[in-house]
Amino acid sequence: MSRVCQITGKKAITGNNVSHSKRRTKRKFNVNVHTRKFFWVEQNQWIRLTVSAAGLRIINRIGLDAAIKKAAADGNLTEIRTL
Repeated sequence: MSRVCQITGKKAITGNNVSHSKRRTKRKFNVNVHTRKFFWVEQNQWIRLTVSAAGLRIINRIGLDAAIKKAAADGNLTEIRTL
């Protein structure tokens, strides 16, 4: 699976490695994503999401159900894996 946050939609971006002599080579800036299990109280089931550190903070701030609804409305949430 690609390194994309299911809550925020963050994904890897490209940039340059710049050496001391200013030579530039392409590199990738990956997202800090983790696969975490959450208990979704409204559906009474465990789910597994790939979330970034910012996504975890959003879930802690507004709650899991509101974060899932917002991510689905934004088009970031493609599928929810149940356990």
